[in-house]
Parts: sequence; C-alpha cells; structure tokens
Amino acid sequence: MARNERERKKVVTLLTRFGTLVTQRRVWESHWQEIADYIVPRKADITRRRTDGEKRTEKIFDGTAIHSAELLTASLHGMLTSASMPWFQLRFSDPDLAANDMAKEWLEGTELKMYDAFARSNFQEQVHELYADLVAFGTAVMMIEKDDVSQLRFSTRHIAECYLAEDEHGRVDTVVRKYKMSLRDARHLWGKDIGPVLVAKAKDDPYEMHEFVHAVQPRDEYDTGLSDNLNMPWMSCYIDPENHWLIHESGYSEFPYVCPRFLKASFEQGYGRSPAMTALPDVKMLQEMSKTTIKSAQKQVDPPLLVPDDGFVLPVRVTPGGLNFYRSGTRDRIEPLMTGANTPLGLAVEDQRREAIRQAFYVDQLMLRESPNMTATEVISRNEEKMRLLGPVLGRLQAEMLQPLIQRSFTLLGRQAIDGKPIFDDPPADLQGRGGLDIEYVSPLAKAQRQGELNSTLRMFEILNPLAQLDPGIFDYIDMDGLVRFITRTVGVPATVLRSEGQVLQMRKQRDQAAEEQAQLDRASQVADAAGRAAPALKAVGNLVQGPNTA
Repeated sequence: MARNERERKKVVTLLTRFGTLVTQRRVWESHWQEIADYIVPRKADITRRRTDGEKRTEKIFDGTAIHSAELLTASLHGMLTSASMPWFQLRFSDPDLAANDMAKEWLEGTELKMYDAFARSNFQEQVHELYADLVAFGTAVMMIEKDDVSQLRFSTRHIAECYLAEDEHGRVDTVVRKYKMSLRDARHLWGKDIGPVLVAKAKDDPYEMHEFVHAVQPRDEYDTGLSDNLNMPWMSCYIDPENHWLIHESGYSEFPYVCPRFLKASFEQGYGRSPAMTALPDVKMLQEMSKTTIKSAQKQVDPPLLVPDDGFVLPVRVTPGGLNFYRSGTRDRIEPLMTGANTPLGLAVEDQRREAIRQAFYVDQLMLRESPNMTATEVISRNEEKMRLLGPVLGRLQAEMLQPLIQRSFTLLGRQAIDGKPIFDDPPADLQGRGGLDIEYVSPLAKAQRQGELNSTLRMFEILNPLAQLDPGIFDYIDMDGLVRFITRTVGVPATVLRSEGQVLQMRKQRDQAAEEQAQLDRASQVADAAGRAAPALKAVGNLVQGPNTA
C-alpha cells in the first residue's frame, strides 16, 4: 500500500536494505544479550523482550562485573565530558589568528554559548547512557536534534533498536532504527500521514504499540541547487513496515547521529567490541563458582543430617531449641554429614576471576594504589599516569564521538535564534573568510596525554639551570612567551585569568617607558652629583687663574 508508485518503490528499496542490515547484525545479538544478562541487566532486551518492572538479575550471584562496568562508565564520563570543567575549545585553523584578540574574544563567547546549550539540554544524562553502551556492547548510538526550548536535544538509542552500515572510510553513515510507539503518539507526531490503516486502529485502541522504521542514510541523488528537505545530503524516512507505508520523508544537512565504537576489528563491519566482551568468559565462570561456593558454605553452616533409621520419634526438629525424643538406652545420635567441602579454596579461585574482570574494565588503572606517605606531587603524577594508560581509548572516541558531536551541535546552534537574535554573534569582519575552526580537547584525559610534553619541558630546565651558571646565554634559545602560552594551554588555565596579547604589549611598553624615564632621572642625578662634587674644585681653579687680590 502506498500513495503513489514513487513511494512504493522507495519503501521496497529501503525495507530490502533494512533486511540486509538485519541479517548482518544477527550474529551480534546473542552476544549482546549474554553481556546484558550478566553485566548490564537493565538493558537485557536484545533477543527477548521483558515486561517492564520484571526482575532481571536472576543470573547474578556476584556483582563484580556490574560494579566494574559502572566504574568505567562513570570514569569515561568524568574524564571526557565532565559537567564541572571544560572539555573542548575552539581554535581557528589559520595560525595567524592565534594571537588575534578579536578572534579569541569571539571564540570564547561562542564556546560559552555552546556550554550553556549543553547545560540546558539533556546532554549529561544521555551521554552517560552512551558510555554505558560503549563499555557493555562496544557500540553506542546517539541522535542530536534541534529543540525549541533548550536548542539541543540528545537521545541515546538502545543498541537493540539500531542497525548500522559504514562508508568506505569505516565511519558509520547509515542508521536504521526499528522501534515501537503507541498509535496515539504516532497520530500526534504525524497526524493522518500514518496512513488509513493506522488511523483506523488509533481510533479503536490508541494505546496499541506498533512497530516503525526510521532510516537515515546518504541520499543517492539530490539537487545541490535546492535546499528543501528532499534535497539534503542525508535522507530521513519514517516507514510503517507492516503496511509498506511511507509516513514521512525529509532530510538532514549533517549526519544526525554519533556512533562511536570502543574497539573495532578492521574486518568487522559496523559494530565494535567492548571490555565486557573481553571479561565475559570470566564473568560467566565467576557466577558458576559463586553459586557453587554458596552451596558449599551452606552445607558447612547448615549441613545435612544423618538420622538413624530407628530409635527417634519423628519429625526431627532442627530449629534452634528444637526438642527431639529418642529411645533410651541407645547410643544413636543425630549427626551432621561432613562433605569435606573446601570453601576457602573456592573463595580464593573466585578472587582470581574477580581480579581478571577488574583488569578487563581497567579498574586497576582507574584506582591506582596510593600510600599514606605519598606527596602531592606523587599523587598528581600517579593520576596523570592513570589518564595516559587510558589514552588508546581517546583516539577513537575523539574521531567517532567528540568531533561529530561538537560539529553537529555547533551547526545546529548556528542556525537558530532566540527572540529573533542569532545564538552566535557574527564573527568580526576581519575574521570572515580566514579559514575554518579546529577543535582542541581539554578534558582531563586529553590534558594527561599532553602532560608528557610539559614534563619534557620542565626536565629541560632542570638540565640547563646548572649550565646557565657557566653561560647565561644558553636561555637565548628559549622563547619565553611561547613557553608560557604552551604551559597555560597544556595545564588548562582558563582564558579569563590571562591577559590578552594587547594588554601584555601595553604593560611592557609602559614598563619600558618607566624604566627609560627612571634611567634619565638617574643620569640627571648623577650629573648633578658630579657637578656638586666638582664645584669646590672649580672654584679653587678659578681663584688660581685670577691670582691674588692686588687692589
């Protein structure tokens, strides 16, 4: 069923492509379900749908994996996109603008407005779910859209809904979601465009859940001279797959999703791998061990009993203070059955599995041991070491998450206005046409990666200081202004506490001028002092020249 032949062909094409993506993803689904069952049970709806509110921890006997995954999730959140400190800065690609005060002022204002938009939106809670999906499933999907109230709206989609495809560069460029929505909500969202079949169903039972498909992919053909929804680089189609009905077609100027992968094999398409996948064998083994050890401990604490087949009045009461009767004159007793269970051995082997699980989730790096005698410098050094150990994760997340997230947010905000006034101020006329913008990451993890350069610089001074006593000129090689700029950028000093280049030049000019004036005063004072000291001598010389008074 379709409105016309064009829509019918489009629906058939999209659903055929979707079927291919479903087949490609199927091999991952059982793996994801197993991970969810043991490590993130709240997300355990991959291959089977659970009732809302149903218990999901029936397979869990030890929570080490759950806690370790939560720790890594929280650590990534705090180290990459913390709500309490800056985690990115904008820079002009043109290096000549690096010292331009107008450029710095405009960039600073733009950054602040972006941070304000992130704070107003639901970014922090949604990005936390993204990190949770990365740690558990190795793949996460977040959509970034315009919002009429907060300007930006973020929504992390459950991996069970999403089917991905990559371009030739290995970047995800296609996301197809299959999800359920009540007919009431669908009617409110699209009106009668949901089609006559669903309109009729919505009247009878508006709360019935129905499946929909949303496909976002590069548009095969479009007119670059037009800017309407049907001629944008990215196609967006909502489909009723049951009735083969195209509900709504539009487009995006930029890819609206960010789809980072934690780790990814080059030969695997679309989806990534995670620490949870590495830890899964140990997690499953630990659950079985814990169950066995619990049984062993129960047998030791409350052992099975050996009861003679004769001489006791049944039933045998094993409760505290229980009173049991037996035939007098017999030596038979109720005795515990000692099975020889070795509970300490079981606990020791469990600890080995727990340590392996913690290592898979980087817990040993995230929680480096600190001795009570450590100095503040040693604590800082260890913390920086921890950050560097997680460095390999940063490269992929910068390319697949942070960069597209910031770029998409920047362009969305740049097209919006509040009360008729654009959110971003126009750049000064001198800056227009001077190149694009670059993103510099200043999160704690990113700064730790650059800490090695700073340590090398400080080490240089330790080596040069003794040599400078022999030849002070060796420091002529060092650009002190450049060194200060490098240090302030590396350690993340806020721009608001630094003076501008113009202010520094003015202060130096005033200082030089004051020094010159002081030098002139000193020279005049020296001349006056010399003249004062020479006056008696000059007078004596004058007297000698004139000779004795003969009047």
